[in-house]
Amino acid sequence: MYIVIYDFGTSTVKTCLFEIGSEIRLEASAAADYGLYISDGGSAEQDTEEWWAALCSTTRELFRKTDVTPRQVKGMAFCSQMQGSVLVDKQGNALRRPMSYLDQKGAKEFKECMGSGVIKVSGCSLYKLGRNLIVNYAGSTSAKDPVWKYKWVENNEPEVFRRIYKWLDVGDYLTSRCTGRIVRTADTAFATFLYDTRKGKEGWNKGLLKMYKVNPDHMPEIIDCTDLAGRLTGKAAKDLGLPEGIPVYGGGGDMTFVNIGAGCTKPGDTHIYIGTSGWVSTFMNRQAVDINAMITGVLSARKGFFNYYAELETAGKCFEWVAYHLALDEVGVYMNHTKVTDLEKKWLSLYDFLSAEVDKVPPGANGVIFTPWLHGNRCPFEDSRAGGMFFNIRIGNGKRDMIRAVLEGICYHLRWLLENVMKKVKTSDTIRFVGGGALSPVTCQMLSDITGRRIETISNTQEVGAIGTALVVAAGIQGTDVLDLAPRLVKVRHTYVPNPANREVYERNYSVFKGLYKANAAAFRKLNA
Repeated sequence: MYIVIYDFGTSTVKTCLFEIGSEIRLEASAAADYGLYISDGGSAEQDTEEWWAALCSTTRELFRKTDVTPRQVKGMAFCSQMQGSVLVDKQGNALRRPMSYLDQKGAKEFKECMGSGVIKVSGCSLYKLGRNLIVNYAGSTSAKDPVWKYKWVENNEPEVFRRIYKWLDVGDYLTSRCTGRIVRTADTAFATFLYDTRKGKEGWNKGLLKMYKVNPDHMPEIIDCTDLAGRLTGKAAKDLGLPEGIPVYGGGGDMTFVNIGAGCTKPGDTHIYIGTSGWVSTFMNRQAVDINAMITGVLSARKGFFNYYAELETAGKCFEWVAYHLALDEVGVYMNHTKVTDLEKKWLSLYDFLSAEVDKVPPGANGVIFTPWLHGNRCPFEDSRAGGMFFNIRIGNGKRDMIRAVLEGICYHLRWLLENVMKKVKTSDTIRFVGGGALSPVTCQMLSDITGRRIETISNTQEVGAIGTALVVAAGIQGTDVLDLAPRLVKVRHTYVPNPANREVYERNYSVFKGLYKANAAAFRKLNA
């Protein structure tokens, strides 16, 4: 059985063809980029036509790489970035550029609504947060949350707002464009914090809609991630180069499926993800929330289960930044090669090459510490004005120290998230490490040393969300339980254990790292008002 999954990230779509048999196997994949348009005022937007062009090109490329034919495909679905806002008309056409989860231009709307009231928690009205917590164990504590994007359009683009038919997330829009059916999956509905987890598919909470002054008519029908959303329309099939009528399943958000793709399907199973963003997540059969640390249990693809999820906004994005802005004019060996294939086999990517360079620097980066808050931070503190910094650079430090400090800083923050997760739930002793960050053995060992945990990685770790989505679709087609199917088909590839020799320096640097935000919060407010 063959399944096509679109792993739709912040800046890249990875289109994957999976074969489901006695194990899950990636038959072929193709990738394409699209823009993320950052501008003043906290704007972070994308373009639906760039999205669609990337889907079309990668789908056609996919079948040029394999002997499998499009007619052998039994199902398809999207695994997408979450907490975006796509406003559409009755035909499903986007009325303006979609706003990414990184968009925070609704800061004024957030402050005016959530900043009111005498008693506050994390700077937000206790009354309003309390109402949310009763309904769904979550609540809006950030200007980046979807409702403020919606309210910003209402206040600043009234002509667009008047034309809204429905309000969708990224994957919901793409599913609609494939099927002609305008729906939301339960997990993306939950991410608006207007969803009532007690009501299932009828989950829009009228009281919350009224409190946030959201038009109920703008809220779509809700389906489960495992539901059949519809079938591929003739127009979409022609664009994509696929047969008309392929079943399209609900799919959902990336973090909804990563635990399944990682094989973490028992309550307490914990994984760490590093892609463009990063997170620590523990699979649970109940909900939990820590409003002070901005952690909540978000809906899993499997009804009745949740992912207790703590997020770092910019993880791999930090490494991308340092690679382009610091490394490429320093590690000149890489740029002197006209073709990547000219490098030794073990250095087939820039990440591999820089990992090898970083490995030449001792643990602790010779005293340099980096904070990975390049687009503000959400957990365990919410501050859109926080910024990245290199701390304690001295005359003897070089760029390799700084590059290592970036990787260590990401791992320090992930440890911080893990410690906050542990305050509310029991985590597993062994942690699955997934996402593009897990491709580097140097980063894997670093994460093990800094967290003090045994770390496991899997095959095709970059496609972990797509793997999870494919397993959900396969389980739906076969009529099996994905929580049983996933651990049977997902295999451990490598294991890393903490090196005791590195503990002292990492403990020292980690203690300094945790104090850097508090020491600089006032300066961030002055510089990034």
